[in-house]
Amino acid sequence: MIAVLKSNASDFEKSFEALLARGAMDISSVEGRVKELLQEIKTQGKEAVIAQVLRFDSWNPKSFLELKIAQKEMECAYNNLDSNLKHALELAYQRIYAFHTKQMPKTWLDFEENGNLLGQKVTPVDRAGLYIPGGKAAYPSSLLMNAIPALVAGVKEIVVCTPTPKNQPNTLLLAAMHLCGIKEAYKIGGASAIGTLAYGVSGKDGIQKVDVITGPGNIYVATAKKLVFGEVNIDMIAGPSEIGILHNGKGSVDYVAWDLLSQAEHDEMASSILITTNAEFANAVTKRVDELLKDLPRKEIAEKSINERGAIIIAKDLDEAVELMNEIAPEHLEVLVENPLEILPKIKHAGAIFIGENTPEPIGDYIAGPNHTLPTGGSAKFFSPLSTEHFMKKSSIIAFSKQGIMQLGKECGILAHTEGLEAHQNAVLARLNHN
Repeated sequence: MIAVLKSNASDFEKSFEALLARGAMDISSVEGRVKELLQEIKTQGKEAVIAQVLRFDSWNPKSFLELKIAQKEMECAYNNLDSNLKHALELAYQRIYAFHTKQMPKTWLDFEENGNLLGQKVTPVDRAGLYIPGGKAAYPSSLLMNAIPALVAGVKEIVVCTPTPKNQPNTLLLAAMHLCGIKEAYKIGGASAIGTLAYGVSGKDGIQKVDVITGPGNIYVATAKKLVFGEVNIDMIAGPSEIGILHNGKGSVDYVAWDLLSQAEHDEMASSILITTNAEFANAVTKRVDELLKDLPRKEIAEKSINERGAIIIAKDLDEAVELMNEIAPEHLEVLVENPLEILPKIKHAGAIFIGENTPEPIGDYIAGPNHTLPTGGSAKFFSPLSTEHFMKKSSIIAFSKQGIMQLGKECGILAHTEGLEAHQNAVLARLNHN
């Protein structure tokens, strides 16, 4: 049964601290092993990758080339899709593409009165690596959410890595690759995939290293991404999925119960948290969650998640509910209250905000348009959703006129002198004296 906490209880603070620590991953417990795997790939290349695929994915590729997914295989999977499924996939593609087009950063130039030119140049990275999870489930939607912003950003080379246990690729994932125009994809998972993308493997039919790696994964993937950061850029270090629901106790119990379970069925480590001002509603949701669990196909996973990492908090009022949810900073936040737009300015931390009872979190997972690759474990306080900007970089543009250097050079020299950097000072003074 999901835990029910009261904000005015004497032991609430201790229980709430446990919720805040929900995203803590014991990276230290796997860091040594992940370092070994990465070092093997860095020094041994293809041989190490093949050996690791055999070890972790239960099949034995005869050569590195066998790890590559053929474009013809992607195309065949797409062409053989059920027509309704193909339509849904294409509609999701169109909506995700349209949303990310609107968030594109811009190159800009600004001329000052003295003739100085300042600005910003935005350019895509040359090569992006996308990690798409597999194993317990395959996620074609994650392929769309990672590939489309890269395409919109203008990345020319996109490389996909995904685990394929027993060498059985997911057909819908292959179809999604074709829809996104993926030309380079490999049957490599876990930390092995992150190492392969970050370092590359040399030789004929090898893999060139990428500039940025995006995509969610388990603790081994998260640890590997953390370790290769600096060698390449990464999007974020994401943990298990989670949902927070703000509710004033007026509305459908079923809606809330299903929304909590929609996250719980992802993973035993997923977190489902409801904060409501109505104790009667909280009890009704608790009962309904237990009823719905009985017939859920992924009952074992969802039940463990609900029992060990779920919670319903009864707050004294809506202001306290919002304050507590800001501390939690959930990956997904549903706002199911009267006049939700009125409290929107008070919400400071959330990966994605779903407003109103007609906006269940799964609509954002698949077809709404905004990205579903979101910060977890409270990191929404400082991370943002995956976007086109993760696949782009910015360069500052500075061009001073003769008048501009004369106007600002003296002060620049003073600051350089104060820091004890004589060559800096003289580089500026040389221009002033020459003019």
